[in-house]
Amino acid sequence: MCGIAGYSLSSESPVERTLAAQALLAGIAERGADAVGYAACGPEGAIDVTKLRGGASALLDEIEMSPTTSQALIHVRDYTKGHPEIEANNHPIRHGAVVGVHNGVVLNDDELLARYGIERFEANMTVDSEAIFALMEIRRHDPRALSELHGAMAAAWLDERDPATLFLARGLRRPLWIGCTRADLFFASTRRALAIVEAALHVRLEVREVREGRLVHVVDGQVVRERRFRPDRSYREEDALPPVRAPHEAVSCLERLAVIASTGAA
Repeated sequence: MCGIAGYSLSSESPVERTLAAQALLAGIAERGADAVGYAACGPEGAIDVTKLRGGASALLDEIEMSPTTSQALIHVRDYTKGHPEIEANNHPIRHGAVVGVHNGVVLNDDELLARYGIERFEANMTVDSEAIFALMEIRRHDPRALSELHGAMAAAWLDERDPATLFLARGLRRPLWIGCTRADLFFASTRRALAIVEAALHVRLEVREVREGRLVHVVDGQVVRERRFRPDRSYREEDALPPVRAPHEAVSCLERLAVIASTGAA
């Protein structure tokens, strides 16, 4: 069980970019403590990635977003495949021009990579999530490719070839929520994380859960396209994982976020 979050903001958005990322990270902190990371897309389309071992509290104060940052991805990891001691296995994951985050498990990742003749982006990578972003790179975000995945999935990614678009996808058995203002869109693994964003940024969000089998395209904080795909429903999860994996991280990050937000307001 991992946690994913992020945003797509309009160029005129008054949202303080760093505080928004910190609020989202605090909101998903409880979902894993093996690794943490974030990616940011700048005005020229280049995607910068920062990640490290440990829980969200190790990164909360280190996040720094440019005032012009348009899009961000955030992840906390409770790993299943791909040991976190290997940095390339931790999220956000890059495969070519695509950088993404994933909550879930892909059981046929090696099979898919072999079928398409795809080599691991880094030689020592073993993480299953790479298959999602490798397919999105070579299939140009064709939702039919997501139907080839066997497992559970909620994912988000950016593509340096299409820097204006944030992609969100929900397959089976993993939550994905979005919250919108008139100008901006935030997403997270839980509705509670979006409530934390509302409190920290003093905004009101229109919140909804993304339905299973949906690929959502977001540009400048607006959903511009929503496409369907058929998840492989033969997947069965024998042991459901609890959503709270690191309660101590949640407590630590929320306490620190309260200080950060109050200082900023002052």
